Amino acid sequence: MDQRGVEVTFGRILPFWFFVSCETNWPGSWFKNARWFFAIDETFHIMALGMLIGTLVIVDLRLLGLGMRRQSVVQLSRFLGPWTLFGVASMIITGIPLFMSEAIKLSKSTPFFYKMVFLLCAVTLHFTLHRKVTASSASQDSGLAKLAASLSLLCWLGVALAGRAIAFL
Repeated sequence: MDQRGVEVTFGRILPFWFFVSCETNWPGSWFKNARWFFAIDETFHIMALGMLIGTLVIVDLRLLGLGMRRQSVVQLSRFLGPWTLFGVASMIITGIPLFMSEAIKLSKSTPFFYKMVFLLCAVTLHFTLHRKVTASSASQDSGLAKLAASLSLLCWLGVALAGRAIAFL
């Protein structure tokens, strides 16, 4: 409870009523009670994460100088960029109903909190620093490129591992 008597969860950021509202209103309640939709949506969510991480690992390893040396970082990022964006969009679109169907449980979930923190960091990094170093062939061998690649791998791995931990903790 905060000083006004409102129960606050999710890292003391959001009020509990927000999570109750998400789960009890449509589409949260419908999705929670639908027989197969949760499993189907979760399957697509995990597939989108796999595609997203796969495209990013290829680009990040190239930035680190560990693979695909026949192609420049710019070529790889231009080729894989649409797939990466599709992966991010698919993860968000499939993740929202998953969240809404279990919002009350997730409001108190430490792994879910860390997943959202890692996701925020990963998306912010991807659309700022990562995009900057992959757009210019001059910056691909810089320390900044290696930092961007390392942080990208760390953040997206954090999203995946924290997401997996939600089921166990």
